[in-house]
Amino acid sequence: MFTKEQVVVMMEMLDIVRNNQPANQQQSKSFMEVGKAYMVRCVTYHYTGRVTRVSADEVELEEAAWIAVSGRWNEFLTTGIPTEVEPYEDPIVLNRAVIVDYTLFPHALPREVL
Repeated sequence: MFTKEQVVVMMEMLDIVRNNQPANQQQSKSFMEVGKAYMVRCVTYHYTGRVTRVSADEVELEEAAWIAVSGRWNEFLTTGIPTEVEPYEDPIVLNRAVIVDYTLFPHALPREVL
């Protein structure tokens, strides 16, 4: 077990290693590009949306939707039409640790409840 003081020192050292930037402000290299639309498959859910920000730990999507049922995977990726969809009104933030895979989504982002 570490003391509070030891934890503070370790965090300060980590910030130095990371170019003196707090972890929540760091940009992490990602294949995702800001401004592009993606289909994101997470551990338990699937989402579509346009990337607005990528940090070391999170990805923010606008025009986002939870794809409740995609139907046949290839058909969904080819047509962009899911079987069931629940759009978000506001941007969402996904933890990058739960992302399994993602691909560009070259279709209109789903914005209507199906």
